[in-house]
Amino acid sequence: MTDTVVSSATKEVVIGFDRPFCVIGERINPTGRKLLAAEMAAGDYSRVKADALAQVEAGAHMLDVNAGIPLADEPKILAEAIQLVQSLTDTPLSIDSSIVAALEAGLSVYKGKALVNSVTGEEERLEVVLPLVKKYGAAVVAISNDETGISEDPDVRFEVAKKIVHRAADYGIHHSDIVVDPLVMPVGALGQAGRAAFSLIRRLREELKVNTTCGASNISFGLPNRHGLNQAFLSMAIGAGMTSAIMNPLHMEEMTGIWGADVMMGHDAHCAYWIKRFREPSQEGEAAGGRGRREGRRRGGGGGGAAGGGATGGETVSA
Repeated sequence: MTDTVVSSATKEVVIGFDRPFCVIGERINPTGRKLLAAEMAAGDYSRVKADALAQVEAGAHMLDVNAGIPLADEPKILAEAIQLVQSLTDTPLSIDSSIVAALEAGLSVYKGKALVNSVTGEEERLEVVLPLVKKYGAAVVAISNDETGISEDPDVRFEVAKKIVHRAADYGIHHSDIVVDPLVMPVGALGQAGRAAFSLIRRLREELKVNTTCGASNISFGLPNRHGLNQAFLSMAIGAGMTSAIMNPLHMEEMTGIWGADVMMGHDAHCAYWIKRFREPSQEGEAAGGRGRREGRRRGGGGGGAAGGGATGGETVSA
């Protein structure tokens, strides 16, 4: 089994085949968020702070930090955002940029073992990102596209992932430090996108023995009730072997699907986390009332027949 270990200065998170599903919070990303982009460009990180704390409170195990703002000093902003978030929470981070200088700026100030997001199968990208990952002892997200773009054929995407894993090995990066994003397609446009994703996730796990991640909301793009579809996809993807996702943890439907899947996969021992999240608080006096009712059933259990015997037997087991 493969474990991918990431950490902050004081906390370790393990993404693994037999581990609870790892939720990587996506909210610290100015793409498509004009107000956040403007604030970050101006050095105002108040919304970054709020997003970080809210995602951790909602159940995120890691946070993705992105500072991709056009015409801004991305290396500086990314480094500052990382330092701020690490001062607020011990949650490990994914350092997210398409600019190598920004990745290095973020890695240079990061405390712990980060997840670098990301490297693709393009030769030019491999040659600059993989040495950086090795230099800082990080883990890396490997995205299954290359110079030819994103293939609709899952077999082609598998071969790109295989290429990245093999090239990483040339740099001394073990497959346990690679988390593959198989690139989930919108099921509204490609009707077999879900089945293709599940098949590819299984192959990545069984043949390359790597952990996997994805942008979970891609599956529902363009369709109504996206949260319902995302919930169904995440549950089924976990069943197929997916071990993490970059997603918004503030949506309860998706998180409930994940927690439920962890229970069904045996990754939530004794259903402890599920019970912690969903057990209703007991009402005052309920415990005493419950005891009284049970004792009453016991005293009346001698009244012959199957019902009486069943009640008595049940209470004996519970006691």
